[in-house]
Amino acid sequence: MGESASRRVGESVSPHLRFSASPAPLLSSPPLILFEDDHLLVVNKPAGWNTHAPAPYAGEGLYDWLRHREPRWAGLAIIHRLDKETSGVLVFGKSAQANRSLTGQFATRSVRKTYALLSDRAAPADRFTATSSPVRVGERYLSRPVHAGGRQAMTQFAVRRRVPGYTELEAEPLTGRTHQVRVHAADRGLPILGDTLYGGSPGPRVCLHAESITLRHPVTGEVMTWHVPADFEEDPALAMRRAFIEPGLVDAYRLIHGASDGWPGWYVDRLGDWLLSQSERSLSPEQLRALERLCTAVARPPVGAPQAALRGACHKRLTRQVRHTPMAAASPQRVFGEGATDRFTVLENGLHFELSFAEGYSVGLFLDQRENRRRFLVNHVATDFPLFPNGPVGAEVLNTFAYTCGFSVCAAQAGARVTSVDLSKKYLEWGRRNFALNGLDPTPHDFIYGDAFDWLRRLGKKSRRFDVIILDPPTFSQSKAGGVFRVEQDYGRLVAAAMPLLTPDGVLFASANATTLKPEEFVRAVEAAVAAARREVVRRHYAPQPPDFPISRAEPAHLKTAWWRIR
Repeated sequence: MGESASRRVGESVSPHLRFSASPAPLLSSPPLILFEDDHLLVVNKPAGWNTHAPAPYAGEGLYDWLRHREPRWAGLAIIHRLDKETSGVLVFGKSAQANRSLTGQFATRSVRKTYALLSDRAAPADRFTATSSPVRVGERYLSRPVHAGGRQAMTQFAVRRRVPGYTELEAEPLTGRTHQVRVHAADRGLPILGDTLYGGSPGPRVCLHAESITLRHPVTGEVMTWHVPADFEEDPALAMRRAFIEPGLVDAYRLIHGASDGWPGWYVDRLGDWLLSQSERSLSPEQLRALERLCTAVARPPVGAPQAALRGACHKRLTRQVRHTPMAAASPQRVFGEGATDRFTVLENGLHFELSFAEGYSVGLFLDQRENRRRFLVNHVATDFPLFPNGPVGAEVLNTFAYTCGFSVCAAQAGARVTSVDLSKKYLEWGRRNFALNGLDPTPHDFIYGDAFDWLRRLGKKSRRFDVIILDPPTFSQSKAGGVFRVEQDYGRLVAAAMPLLTPDGVLFASANATTLKPEEFVRAVEAAVAAARREVVRRHYAPQPPDFPISRAEPAHLKTAWWRIR
């Protein structure tokens, strides 16, 4: 069916193109990694990222993101923590021997940590020590005099420099209590800039940074120190992205995600050589200045990274009446620099994808699915959850609502054979171009034009079976064959239609883009449909939005995605 189905949507790819015979492995080394061996993983945590997830369906903490990203990090152990708003050096254990050694070193206080902090208050002395017994009261900790039975906390402070309006200090905690440095700084009349919880003046971030840590290697006994200077002037949203976006592998990601990054209703993406701004209104003067600063900052990559000069920025007005908006009105408009070409390419996980600003509301790639697409390339969904237990080569993958075939490209690059189904011939042709951009021969793969429900039924009648089925429907769709589909109401019906095509112990990837749909309801709907089909879930991994789409109370998660292995 591959040959005939491919010809339904246009001419075959030029025979002069060269296609890759075998995929190269995607090795991960995000910029935040400071050191790694068989026993230790040392990272530079950015401000604004939890050490671990605060709740089951919240955004992943750094620990969760790491251990579900690479098989070699699956056994990571948390030895110590940093507050969400604190940046700096953080050490994880990778082996049982390391965990025992590091736990003992922290317990005996033989690990030395130093912090840098900034306050807009004047220090009463150049050096001082704070000692107390912190007690939790709501979200805060209050200092109490040291007393019998109380857990003592002690921090030594030293002024590094005084400048008009600010004091920069070094803090060395001699104990390890939650919020210890923050509490003790406030006690001494030096609340940290940005730390409004403890009386600090408002700022772009909490200006507290774990600058260095010294310990003994758990196996060799060598004394090791990792040191990262504080940079409180860097844009915290950009610093966050620079911590995990890998230069040379990714140049398409979100830079500002609405209220989570301090800009309610405003979203900015980097798309290769351009910035794409999106909001319901025209840009305000403040947003325009911020966009110009961001363009300049992105064009100055960290030391050692390739130059990232941008060519311009565009802005798109968001509207709830997408179906009734003319394409010209829905397309982004130039703000400054060059206007984007009709078609251009971006890099994601080392692969190339074609984008366009001339196709109306969508540019051709949903950036919030980047981490899920990557799971095909590394054959790793989560800890103890390989996507293809026997390897991807020769596996069968079905990608419904395929759009421009982003998932299909990644699955094919890994070695699987992919069937892509979409209601748009134009998008399937776009998908075939994405195959060609990556040296992938589309001929062995199927590109099927039509309604997903109709083709699920037809493929079932042909006794087609798939090792992985991808369900990533639009929030709302309507067709003659499938009728009206609303993701909040009809997801169970979609899962039920897919179940007969999934092999025993196959994997279902389900995605829903709906802010009003709660994650718990989404998971229940999928699993109820699985149970109704007399199938059994043997493994599940809920995958929140990637960290460049941070989840917060002010900006709840819009995307719900999960992977199920089903017997």
